[in-house]
Amino acid sequence: MEYRKLGRTGLDVSLICLGTMTWGRQNTESEGHEQMDYALTQGVNFFDTAEMYAIPPTEDTYGKTEEIIGTWFEKTGNRDKVILASKIAGPALPWIRGGNYEIDRKNILLALESSLKRLQTDYIDLYQLHWPNRGSYHFSQYWDYAPKFDGVAVEENFIEVLETLDECIKAGKIRHVGLSNETAWGTMKWLRLAEEKSLPRMASIQNEYSLLCREFDTDLAEIAIHEECGLLAWSPLAGGLISGKYLDGARPKGSRWDIEERFLQRDTQDSNEAVRAYKKLAESHGLDVCQMANAFVNSRPFVTSNIIGATSMEQLKTNIASVDLKLSPEIMQEIAGLYRKFPRVY
Repeated sequence: MEYRKLGRTGLDVSLICLGTMTWGRQNTESEGHEQMDYALTQGVNFFDTAEMYAIPPTEDTYGKTEEIIGTWFEKTGNRDKVILASKIAGPALPWIRGGNYEIDRKNILLALESSLKRLQTDYIDLYQLHWPNRGSYHFSQYWDYAPKFDGVAVEENFIEVLETLDECIKAGKIRHVGLSNETAWGTMKWLRLAEEKSLPRMASIQNEYSLLCREFDTDLAEIAIHEECGLLAWSPLAGGLISGKYLDGARPKGSRWDIEERFLQRDTQDSNEAVRAYKKLAESHGLDVCQMANAFVNSRPFVTSNIIGATSMEQLKTNIASVDLKLSPEIMQEIAGLYRKFPRVY
């Protein structure tokens, strides 16, 4: 396993991060425990979860994933072997704290206490803001994204959030903080305010990144490298799309897209053509396309950790093993050519 620095925290996190969001919906408690057991043996020391998981999100599955991690901690006593990341949800879901909420002091304190209880731990190593109060172009919303908000009010909220997170750090309930589904403007605003007011500094930014989704390559990559606020890449296989199992409208029984109502906007003519091209490229070099896709994410200089997920042990082993695959300059050049051909596919 390879390890990289988590921002300026001093923590060394595994390049492969264990994503957990299917546990409690697509995966049972015992399957989640098995995945954590195996990941730990492979040197994975970084687990990512969120209060809103399991996914696809429903009122009945809210918090289930954190509960499964909590029972594993209680059973194994392995809390000290894991760098644990979780998240507070931004506004949107009606079953979270009555649906009338945003990321602010009140909700941080409520969400954090509930997560700690479900996780059966006294602290979370990296506490992240799942998406901004003001909205986001992530989750394939960039086609209609138009930033309209009161900048002064947003900055006041940022300061309140940072001050609250600082209290939680001083109380020992969290150790470090991070962003998720943020913009370049938002990221720099958080970093500037933290520096000006001696408040906690965002250590990382968790955004979508894969062969098919590369918005991070521009301004955010520059920020990640030069501000030491690296990317935790989610959905490196585009929700399984890159595997090819959803080509031409296929929906394998029990798969994510068989039960998922979100993100099906990824299923476009361009995305299908891109997947075929990447599969052909991988096969021409004797590679598994999923391992190639993960190895590409692993190779990016702005990536701190690649958040892989799996519903089967076979998938998990393949995804973790991508850390040992180094793509040749020839393959990287061919990937660059395909990216020019398919720059934005969903």
